[in-house]
Amino acid sequence: MAAMRKLYWAELCVISTFVFSIVSSAQTIRVDTGHVANTFVPAQALGAGIDRLPAGAIDKLVNPETVKQVLSAGWQTVTYRQNTELYIEDWHWNPQGTWSDPSGKGYFTGSSNLGEPIRHSYGYLLPHRGYTRNDGVEGVGYSRLTDGDPNSYWKSNPYLAKPFTGEEDSNYPQWVILDLTNPQPVNAIRIHWAEPYARKYVVQYWNGDDPIKQATRGVWQTFPGGAVTSGKGGVVTLQLTSAPMPIQFVRIWMTESSNTCDTHGSADKRNCLGYGINELYLGTVGGAGEFHDLIRHTPEQDQTTTYCSSIDPWHEPANLDPKQRDQVGLDLFYSSGYTRGLPAMVPVSVVYGIPEDAAAEIDYLNKRGYPISYIEMGEEPDGQFMLPEDYAALYLQFAAAIHKVDPKAKLGGPVFTGVNKDIEVWPDTQGRTSWTGRFIDYLKAHGRLQDLAFFSFEHYPFEPCKSNWGKLYEEPELVSHIVDVWHEDGVPKEVPLFITESNLSWVDSEAFVDVFGALWLGDYVGSFLTAGGDAIYYFHYVPLGLGRGCNGSSGTFGMFSANKDLQIQQPLSQYFASQLINLEWVQPGNAEHKLYAASSDVKDPAEHVLVTAYAVLRPDGQWSLMVVNRDQLNAHKVKIEFNDGRSPSYFSAQVARITFGSEQYQWHPDEKGGHADPDGPVARSNVAGGQGSVYTLPQASITVLRGKIAPR
Repeated sequence: MAAMRKLYWAELCVISTFVFSIVSSAQTIRVDTGHVANTFVPAQALGAGIDRLPAGAIDKLVNPETVKQVLSAGWQTVTYRQNTELYIEDWHWNPQGTWSDPSGKGYFTGSSNLGEPIRHSYGYLLPHRGYTRNDGVEGVGYSRLTDGDPNSYWKSNPYLAKPFTGEEDSNYPQWVILDLTNPQPVNAIRIHWAEPYARKYVVQYWNGDDPIKQATRGVWQTFPGGAVTSGKGGVVTLQLTSAPMPIQFVRIWMTESSNTCDTHGSADKRNCLGYGINELYLGTVGGAGEFHDLIRHTPEQDQTTTYCSSIDPWHEPANLDPKQRDQVGLDLFYSSGYTRGLPAMVPVSVVYGIPEDAAAEIDYLNKRGYPISYIEMGEEPDGQFMLPEDYAALYLQFAAAIHKVDPKAKLGGPVFTGVNKDIEVWPDTQGRTSWTGRFIDYLKAHGRLQDLAFFSFEHYPFEPCKSNWGKLYEEPELVSHIVDVWHEDGVPKEVPLFITESNLSWVDSEAFVDVFGALWLGDYVGSFLTAGGDAIYYFHYVPLGLGRGCNGSSGTFGMFSANKDLQIQQPLSQYFASQLINLEWVQPGNAEHKLYAASSDVKDPAEHVLVTAYAVLRPDGQWSLMVVNRDQLNAHKVKIEFNDGRSPSYFSAQVARITFGSEQYQWHPDEKGGHADPDGPVARSNVAGGQGSVYTLPQASITVLRGKIAPR
């Protein structure tokens, strides 16, 4: 047996030596210097985002030492993330302002008058909500359609009615959906209408999969008894079919309003536009007319799930978010030091706000003299399940209001959720299902495409709790594909593409803080810019404590671990990757960089590209390559060629080599969350250039190689 063991180990050593010799043989990275793939300015293209924070957090995070450490990562321009719309709230960007109803409620407009600097701002839950849960933040709020309260009601957004759109209400159908979770026998619906009610509507069932998540895998069909052309409001029971049918999803599609006024009175026309429903009941009706209800009516998220097209932004002071999550005050945001004094991207609330308030916000910032780069219109309308025409109608109303106070304001959106493919919705009358395509077509049809100064979306490529090392191989194709999708949908090439919020996933985990997160970040930034993207914003800029994410593992959105007082404890992997991107790969500042496509022939037996490279010609005349070795276990040796279609060139003289990877950083989870040891710093050295030079790329690493090219 001992002899057999010796033979086994001898054979294993021979195999290992053979494998090492294959891995160690030099392969080639080729830079196509004959074609500029993109140009960008680091101070404008490489940014980060600051989002809503727990109550009291921002006061701890604006201390000079924390700001200094955060800025040392090198990110430049900043985007202010607007989170209230994910909670279905109206954002009071200024706590001071006026209510539409003199009694102190209704539609709120923040004051543009200058007073005490705004340090904190908050969201207000909307009382006429029609969602059980949206696609943003779960566990907060509930729908009024199935809450069991006959005095509460859902109401649609009045700004989608004719007095504001200038078009017939039928161009902007409003809808609500009931989800029974699984097919149930149904032949009747009872609708307790509020004011205003629908004069024309149809009740439909979904013949297919999930109409919310898979909008093109099925069709809406009107029940035989589901068409109403002269509705009277009140409590209406419709027998939809003669015999019960197995149904899971039911939709009420409303196309003509009574324009009667809701409980808030007739003084404000917005109270009399759209559609309102007190409560919905769905089930069967017996021969004697008795109704058997399948709906669970309760004021919590355990109610029967409902969705809706839009929500009236009417609210009152009592609707203040009870947790008072802090949308950082705009004055504190600009004065904190995080913006570096650079123009910042700011949001306005569109999905659950009003145009007058958005215009007042921009007027206020201009009066303060704060530099604004861009204005992002709303937050994740796709995550609120809005149809593109509804969002586009609001977009244009808000654009008109903002441009009255600032004609030069650069506006954009739609701020999609982190998608990897085209967003599809129910087909319109022309059969079009692309959300982006229909949004762009709407702007064109209304002669307002010029109001789209940029196109923005978020990027969270990987589903939570389902990551593996092989996911790293997917990132370059994911971002280059989505750039192609937006252009195929009709976004003009001259309209900049911005990823305004991004990280590995929308739920943090150990992958964020492991070296995996650093390698992903390098590939993501390099591949998006190479594909023609114009700017990325890393998320989240300020340090937060470690949280429990996937399967109990600890992670955090951000570059640092922090204690309960939000004091930085140590840098994490994405901090070091950020430094390599912002301070080593590019030359910080406002000078233009030229980006060139690069390819490598370093692959595994499954044809995965193990080494990716991103080449820039910096304004200081140096060529800089950010090279990502995604091989978890093996180092690779590569040669580098710069080729313009004639004869190749090579680095000359000395080449600066800056590396960060698994040799400099290792994450160790523990019962307290975890820590990194070692936790940097990056490794620096100079290596010789020249035609025959070979550059070693350590396993699981990002390496910046920077120098001059030898003349031919």
